[in-house]
Amino acid sequence: MAAGNAIRGTRVGSGPMRWAERGEQAPRRSVTYWCANGHATQPAFAAEVTPPILWDCPRCGLPAGQDAQQPPERPRAEPYKSHLAYVKERRTDADGEAILQEALARLRQRRG
Repeated sequence: MAAGNAIRGTRVGSGPMRWAERGEQAPRRSVTYWCANGHATQPAFAAEVTPPILWDCPRCGLPAGQDAQQPPERPRAEPYKSHLAYVKERRTDADGEAILQEALARLRQRRG
């Protein structure tokens, strides 16, 4: 048995704080967002802030909008592009041939 006036299992300040002790809460409003999978989420925003148009769904990660009837479309998955594919977007075949001939000429010149 514990000696003295101590109360076992407690300490000063360990109790839960009540709302009155924390102070007044800022005015808030909740906005409902729906994703293409039908999930609804309701984040809370400060009353004076304009809520964003899109919000990421916490369940599936798709973009969610405020219109339940027309949620945002799923993002289109871009296929993987190699470095060569990006180069071909910037250069024509004629440009590539000219660059290749310049590089070969420099190589031949170095080799003698």
